[in-house]
Amino acid sequence: MSLAPRIVLVHRTTEYEELVAHHGTHGQAAFFLSSRGRDIEEVAERHRRTRRALSDVTAAIPLTWRQSRVERADLDRFLFAPEDVVVVVGQDGLVANVAKYLSGQPVVGIDADPGRNAGVLVRHRPADAPRLLPAALATGTGTGTGTEELTMVEAVADDTQRLLALNEIYVGAAGHQTARYRLGVERDEASKPQASSEPQASSEPQTSFEAQASSGVLVGTGTGATGWIRSVWQERGNPLPLPRPTEDRLVWCVREAWPSPTTGTSQVAGQLSATSHLTLTAESERLIAFGDGMEGDALELTWGQSVRVGVCGRRLRLVG
Repeated sequence: MSLAPRIVLVHRTTEYEELVAHHGTHGQAAFFLSSRGRDIEEVAERHRRTRRALSDVTAAIPLTWRQSRVERADLDRFLFAPEDVVVVVGQDGLVANVAKYLSGQPVVGIDADPGRNAGVLVRHRPADAPRLLPAALATGTGTGTGTEELTMVEAVADDTQRLLALNEIYVGAAGHQTARYRLGVERDEASKPQASSEPQASSEPQTSFEAQASSGVLVGTGTGATGWIRSVWQERGNPLPLPRPTEDRLVWCVREAWPSPTTGTSQVAGQLSATSHLTLTAESERLIAFGDGMEGDALELTWGQSVRVGVCGRRLRLVG
């Protein structure tokens, strides 16, 4: 006999809950905000909307189905099952936070506070849950349609540390200070920044290396092209098109590369195909790599260690 379907509700602590936990009571939190010209009612109303959204989605789960809840801070300790349907109630960033812990489970993004979120990943309203949950379950069992397979990026260190992200991976110094490293770009025909009219001697991938000093390197996906990587890309005025969320292509940028007698700036931006990688070898005492802005969950590199960043074989299955 097979188990009943399980819905995993992913949420995060609200700003109101964080304030009350920090100050002890509602009144003390209200006094703190008022002393800075803010009204706690604004924060409390967002908290109530989030809780209503969670209640509405919970009410839409059939009584015969199983359900679990996990807070964002506990994601690294939660065991997702292959047959789970994951429902994220919150912001776009919360979908990115959960993506690296999944392995093909369908994800439904519910916008808990419409109007404040861009809705790139949380595309649905709580009232849509009764229709979405059966559809997501059918998708998870292979009988449904209507999902997007969003490309992810991964970083793998030479000591087997591995990091996945949905938006982007940053490699550099902790605190975004000057990082020193050697950067190598493995290029194939699909990942060259622009077509060349010169004849090619070989179609084999080529790798070139350059010593650099910068405030870090960003490698982003098409989903990340709506966020951090986009701001850097636009600032550069780069003519290369940003990838689509489902496209097996990444873009990368070196932030504030510094030219010196020992460091260069000839490789500061480009794209990676599904078979290409960006390799960084640390020439600083400590470098870190983190994904989707979560600096607390980073892999560390010491002098001489290398990390390869490229398209991840895993995808995020986002429903509708």
